[in-house]
Parts: sequence; C-alpha cells; structure tokens
Amino acid sequence: MSKPVTIVAGLPRSGTSVMMQMLHAGGLEALSDQIREPDIDNPRGYYEFEAVKSLKEDTSWLPEAEDKVVKMVYRLLYDLPQGYEYRVVFTLRTLAEVIASQEKMLQRLGSGGAEIPPEKLEAIYGRQLDAVKQWLAEQPNFKVLYVQYNDVLSAPHDVAERLNDFLGGSLNVEAMAQVPDQSLYRNRR
Repeated sequence: MSKPVTIVAGLPRSGTSVMMQMLHAGGLEALSDQIREPDIDNPRGYYEFEAVKSLKEDTSWLPEAEDKVVKMVYRLLYDLPQGYEYRVVFTLRTLAEVIASQEKMLQRLGSGGAEIPPEKLEAIYGRQLDAVKQWLAEQPNFKVLYVQYNDVLSAPHDVAERLNDFLGGSLNVEAMAQVPDQSLYRNRR
C-alpha cells in the first residue's frame, strides 16, 4: 500500500491556505508549485498545486503527493482514485463569511461577483457540503478531520494539537500554533 496522501480541502476562502501554512510549519512537506503568488487576498501564499485542477483527467502526480500535504477544492475529492489512503483536513467557515470573502476577492480581481444572490449561494454551498460530508463518511480509504476556521484563529494551539493527533503525532505543534494571524481575518459575520 502507498503512503497516505494528506489533503487540505474546503470551499474557496474557507481557510485552506492558513491550514496549509500550519501543516507546513509543523513539518509536513507541502506539494505546491507556487504558480499562484501571494497577493492582498492571501499575503502568505496560496499553497496551490496546478495539477490538482486536472485530477479527473490526470492522476499521474498522486505518487508525488504521498507523505505530503496538497490543497484542493472540496468538489475534487470525488475524483480521487481508489488505491490510496487519504487523510483529509476539511476546513469549514461560516458560509456568509466565505461568500463575502469570495465577493471581495472577485471585485479586487476586476471580475464580476456571483450572479447568484448570497442567500441562495449559501443554501447551495450548504447542500454541497452536506453531500460531500456524507460521501466522505462512506469512503473506507478516507479519514477526515473537520476544522472550523474560527477555531484556527481563536484557539490555534488546540487546533494544532488536533491536527498533530490526526496526522500521527510527529508534527511541531508550537510552530503550527504560531501561524494563524488575526489581522488577516477580514471578512467577519
């Protein structure tokens, strides 16, 4: 059997980047290509790996992800092939905050916001998250730890301890707990 692949997943703007930063600081190697550079929306970087976006068509990069952490949008979890053990750290954030953060980022990028009203988008995201949680619970090769973004900011040491326990106990908890930055929590609801 291959070594486990650790995945940070969640909605866009739900805290996946800070979770990647924490795990990397704790000693887990991040699979990232640095193509998407830090910007005002994510001044410490996105920790993305471009090949993840083509997961449905190309899984050739997965062996490279063994014993590392890689970030992906939650909808891509469905496309992960059998034959691997996956440890998913799933970030959750108040949906109103996710939507507000997405809208601000799109405005800064000069893109139009969502055509869907925020309350309808919140209901859609809620249904999609319920569905993926149910699906994950049914997958024998997936272990999942759900982490609330607000807990990352308000109790980073507790979250770091939970992450360390979930991922085998060899991470640097103190280094992970130092990563979250309250000043970057800009879209509160």
